[in-house]
Amino acid sequence: MSKFSNVLKKWSGTSLVLRIVIGLVIGAVLGLVCPQWTGIGILGQVFVSALKAIAPVLVALLVASSIAKAKGGLGPRFRTVITLYLVSTFCAAVLAVVASFLFPVTIKLQGAEGGGSAPGGLADVFLTLLTNMVMNPVQALAQANYIGILFWAIVVGLGLKMLASEHTVRVIGDLADVVSEVVRWVIQFAPFGILGLVFSSVSESGLEIFTDYGKLLLLLVGCMCGTAFIVNPFIAWLHIRKNPYPLYWKCLKESGLNAFFTRSSAANIPINMDLCKRLGLDEEFYSVSIPLGSTVNMNGAAVTITVLSLAVAHTVGVEVSFASALFLSLIATLGACGASGVAGGSLLLVPMACSFFGIGNDIAMQAVAVGFIIGVVQDSVETALNSSSDAFFTAVAEFHDRRKKEGTE
Repeated sequence: MSKFSNVLKKWSGTSLVLRIVIGLVIGAVLGLVCPQWTGIGILGQVFVSALKAIAPVLVALLVASSIAKAKGGLGPRFRTVITLYLVSTFCAAVLAVVASFLFPVTIKLQGAEGGGSAPGGLADVFLTLLTNMVMNPVQALAQANYIGILFWAIVVGLGLKMLASEHTVRVIGDLADVVSEVVRWVIQFAPFGILGLVFSSVSESGLEIFTDYGKLLLLLVGCMCGTAFIVNPFIAWLHIRKNPYPLYWKCLKESGLNAFFTRSSAANIPINMDLCKRLGLDEEFYSVSIPLGSTVNMNGAAVTITVLSLAVAHTVGVEVSFASALFLSLIATLGACGASGVAGGSLLLVPMACSFFGIGNDIAMQAVAVGFIIGVVQDSVETALNSSSDAFFTAVAEFHDRRKKEGTE
């Protein structure tokens, strides 16, 4: 028993990224050498089913809790940083839409034929959206209707913020933390799930399956780099009217690099707080904006949600109009604000975006599984972008406020 405990301790103490890589390699080898061992594929099915079961509850509690806990009262700087967070997240989603139309990517999905139907027009899109929004919240959770889940979570969060006691809000926050921890437990089994998923893919399609994944990863990372090096600095320049790159390079080096390896915006909060202190920012301001940014400033998550949902749409043959895709950017922006702080949290919101195009949860969750396969790189880059821009936009908001005050004096 002690030997098993030691093995288990060594396994859990090993980097999740390394374990996922090991699972990926073993799955590919077994898929090539022993394609007849179809039972191995059950590991992937169980992993995806577990994610499907917990994801709706996670989204509902995280969004309701974050809204209930949100605080204001810090004046123009607070409004500026919130605007910067949301605008940059929306612009990242729009960039992902444009890139997905210019370089459409498809992925291997089981049962993808006839998985969805194209929205007839914006009027139909809005009607479907409104219908899904006001669905019975319990039914929305049971059916994984993420549009309805998001709507009712926002309503409940606002109600908690206005009427509930601090103790009640704390209880909801604790529930969100508990479910997040359950997700972490599930993700600990990701190496086995990915082993089964890769085995199934390679045994059926051979190694060419990784060509699709490579193209998808290239599109994701390209959009994130475009957001990091072009979109965010341009937004900052509009506010501070001076070269933003020295500040941005500092944030990328001191915050983004650490976030790349930890793959957790929440774990990087102390790093960002220390960076803001050394930048000479107001502690009363950044002590609120940094934790808030780890929840609502989700550039990389918006890219992931948009690119993967459009890749699924292209795969199943849904003809998506550019106007509908732009509206998807709004959905991705709202959804990204509720992304979990655990590694791969944004992937759990892909079904919400896919439901916007009438794509079923079973197919959408396969895209989530693909996301975990490429997440060794994708999630690291996403977290580095998200977390470094928390500190960057906090500094930009304060510098913008100082500039305005100097202009009025």
